[in-house]
Amino acid sequence: MSGALSWPFLRLYLLTLSYFSANSILNVIIPLQGKSLGATNTGIGIIMGAYLFTAMFFRPWAGQMIQKYGPIKVLRTILILNGLALILYTFSGLEGYFAARVMQGVCTAFFSMALQLGIIDALPDKDRSQGISLYSLCAYMPGIVGPLLALGIWQAGDRGAFTMVMIALALFTGLVGYSARMDHKETAQPAPEQPKQGAGMLKSIGQLTSNPYLFTCSVLMLTASMVFGSVTTFIPLYAGQIQGGHAGIYLMLQAGTLVLARFTLRKKIPSDGRWHSSFIMGIMLMVAAAAQSVSFSMMGGAVFFYVGAVLMGMAQAVLYPTLTTYLSFVLPQASRNMFIGLFVATADLGVSLGGVLMGPIADLTSYSSMYMICAMLGASMILFAYVRRSKLVDRSGEKIVESIR
Repeated sequence: MSGALSWPFLRLYLLTLSYFSANSILNVIIPLQGKSLGATNTGIGIIMGAYLFTAMFFRPWAGQMIQKYGPIKVLRTILILNGLALILYTFSGLEGYFAARVMQGVCTAFFSMALQLGIIDALPDKDRSQGISLYSLCAYMPGIVGPLLALGIWQAGDRGAFTMVMIALALFTGLVGYSARMDHKETAQPAPEQPKQGAGMLKSIGQLTSNPYLFTCSVLMLTASMVFGSVTTFIPLYAGQIQGGHAGIYLMLQAGTLVLARFTLRKKIPSDGRWHSSFIMGIMLMVAAAAQSVSFSMMGGAVFFYVGAVLMGMAQAVLYPTLTTYLSFVLPQASRNMFIGLFVATADLGVSLGGVLMGPIADLTSYSSMYMICAMLGASMILFAYVRRSKLVDRSGEKIVESIR
């Protein structure tokens, strides 16, 4: 095998699979544990949101540090911190969970940037979208089995089993991470430091609004991620209110659909540096339909609940790699790493806001009403993608011509 499926990359995908396995369990355990301890939806949303809210602030810095020191050195350092965070979960309460989520947020910012930037730099243009898709696929694959395992641990009331699983994942992830290599010459050595990059990192945040490519992709990713985050945080609690609803089955269907679609459609994701507005609008339509189906399941029953899971998984499967691949072509090479870090930060912020903002809405109204609002947000992005199409088509075409010259 070669390209995105060669052995060095398969080892990185295994590391990704191991790293995100803990989160697939914690995403179910933390809301259930929080509810049992009397926490409100707002409090649970804050604890869950702390993870990616922290990651959001560290993404741009992570891109700069990886460019300076190389992905392997950064990776090995943060895996130690990740192990400590997982162990903290085994003996602490809600306050400790919050601290551990913050620690995990720091780790994930550096982990995901190290692997994604390493993959982008190491693969040729034609394989780039496949590599990003496979990385993201492995990040979500634990969601197929993890929620069911978490519910089994929770229903058994076995704290010892939870402790053993967390320690085992911490050790295995560390061992795989320390044996990983990025042998390509562009990732084995640190990239030369850009003199003005460090000083201009905060200034570059202004590119979120001034750069049309970054702005459009970031708004789409932020909004969709709010919907995704609301599912991650509150589905374990909402499922119990639906006749025939089961959180483990929902999350398994969503993750299974995501993994299957991510693998089978990896070659269909645009990798030509052009803006495909109809493709993006179709994805956002799936986001809106998924959230509305979940909302309606309170009255319509479990069928709508599980249809929403499949649609949500389909949307997640293609949105992130599509936008990331597009940005890897149209952003300026000198600052690409930092700008992609800013883009990923908007995805983190969206998932975090899905818990932090939607929690109070669920407290004031209901889970069903909250998911209806999520559907409205998704529908608004269909119009947004349509309005932005002409400028991005023209500008991306100019960018490709300039890169050829």
